[in-house]
Amino acid sequence: MRLFVFSLLLFARLLTPESTLAQSELAKRNGFKDIKLGGLIDSVKGAEFKKDIVEGKEFQAKLYEVHHKDYDKIGTVDVKHIELKVYRGLIYQINVFTEKDPQVMKALEKTYGKAIYSIRSERFYWKATDTLSLVYKGHPKKIELIYRSMPIGKMMYIDKGKKVEEIADDF
Repeated sequence: MRLFVFSLLLFARLLTPESTLAQSELAKRNGFKDIKLGGLIDSVKGAEFKKDIVEGKEFQAKLYEVHHKDYDKIGTVDVKHIELKVYRGLIYQINVFTEKDPQVMKALEKTYGKAIYSIRSERFYWKATDTLSLVYKGHPKKIELIYRSMPIGKMMYIDKGKKVEEIADDF
């Protein structure tokens, strides 16, 4: 009986793709270090308002920069700066800029599994179904990591629809 249960568990593990395990790890971490997607901007140490922005030519948002010693390094790699995009007080995007180092990609693939490469955008990415995505974009002198919350993106479009309905009701 034990052998049967062990065989069944082993078979199930072999059928479970690595991407599913990586998705759960990405969803579990939900951001960069202790900066969480969907979290309040007030909870981030060293967050400093930079300017008001318009995201996607439609949505009013705010841009913050983070300056705190807890976020200065990823292992041995220096973090150049961190930007947070905020909608209605909630963090929906985290941009982390680091120095160019191949160890960053190796660490990401060790943590989240093999990345998917997009030929169209020339970026690597990981995706946790319906919750968030992480994009790795290499530049000549730096690396950009973009964590993006899907639920808050959906909330932006729902709010836009509500505004359209309000205008339509005024006719």
